[in-house]
Amino acid sequence: MKNLHYFSGLTLMTFISGHLFNHFCSIFSISLHIEVMSMLRQIYRNPVIEVLLLTAVILQIISGIKLVRKKNKTRSFYDRVHVWSGIYMASFLIIHVSAVLTGRFILHLDTNFYFGVAGINNFPFNLFFFPYYGLAIISLFAHLAAVHLKKMKYTILGMQPLAQANTILLTGIVFTIFTFYGLTNHFRGVNIPKTYYILIGK
Repeated sequence: MKNLHYFSGLTLMTFISGHLFNHFCSIFSISLHIEVMSMLRQIYRNPVIEVLLLTAVILQIISGIKLVRKKNKTRSFYDRVHVWSGIYMASFLIIHVSAVLTGRFILHLDTNFYFGVAGINNFPFNLFFFPYYGLAIISLFAHLAAVHLKKMKYTILGMQPLAQANTILLTGIVFTIFTFYGLTNHFRGVNIPKTYYILIGK
């Protein structure tokens, strides 16, 4: 079960890394975000790749739930972080994947930059979407930090494994702030095209 969780996680991490890089590009411009997404879609908007990713999501969630049930002892801070960040990411993946599939196949929307930021840039929806997205990114880095602490046995640049894990977690928090900076047009707000008004009840 651990191997299944590990390899499905690696598969997802490959996609998520590109996805987060794509969001980071929004810091420079919305058009760059859309351009990079178009290039990335040439890779993952492929039936075989999409089935692989959906399978990885399902396996990651199922294996994660089973591993949590087997985990009786959660003594340290990062033990608890490992469990709760995993639970949150599983919940996020279920909601997020369902939303994207609904947007594509039921609402027939281009699930591009504007699809993703409609809620973030409109009140009161942003009261939900800021913590929803923010906790997802932080949970990812927190999960990586917990796994790193568990596996790492060596000092790097004078930092013990615990300090390395803390650095990974702090990096996630900083990255989250920069991501929102880009997705909100430098905190000035994004004008959403009318096509996406259905997402915010207009």
